[in-house]
Amino acid sequence: MKLKMASSGTVEVADSAFGADFNEPLVHQVVTAFLAGNRAGTKAQKNRASARGGGAKPWRQKGTGSARAGTIRSPIWVGGGRAFAAKPRDYSQKVNKKMYRAALRSVFSELIRQDRLIIIDTIEMEKPQTKGLLTKLKKLGADNVLIINELFDENIFLSARNLPNVGVCDVSSIDPVVLLRFQKVVVTIAALKLIEERLS
Repeated sequence: MKLKMASSGTVEVADSAFGADFNEPLVHQVVTAFLAGNRAGTKAQKNRASARGGGAKPWRQKGTGSARAGTIRSPIWVGGGRAFAAKPRDYSQKVNKKMYRAALRSVFSELIRQDRLIIIDTIEMEKPQTKGLLTKLKKLGADNVLIINELFDENIFLSARNLPNVGVCDVSSIDPVVLLRFQKVVVTIAALKLIEERLS
């Protein structure tokens, strides 16, 4: 299939990589798994066994007029342990490579169908300059945009660092969440060819 470029001309890409149907359940599953994998899972609370103190029985069993109590670290006491204490856990979900690539194919194909993928020859910055990057993006008609380069470009990254609606990544760090986060995606030809190899 042929895709139009932002300036002029077209670029030939494989239908197998950029002509897939949008599989919403699969994309949802992969995005959910990706976000779950980023959860820290380090929340921890103390149960009655791990709360400090409470080794001695607070008062005798009978004769005080108070309820029977074996420890001051009971969950019903102030300062006691939690009844169902949270423990560190792993939230990650298994997603195999075939499913992950299929989800990326589905997302890229949908971006093309919705005219949200902008293909350019190259994007470069001689030095970090936010104003200069904004000027380039304005010419492309993109304000809420993800810029995908072949390799990590420090000047572009630093230029976009203070822009809340502009993201920068290279081909190796693409994921479904970052692709869906922005309204438009600007990709260079070199990066597009690498993506094609990865998804074909």
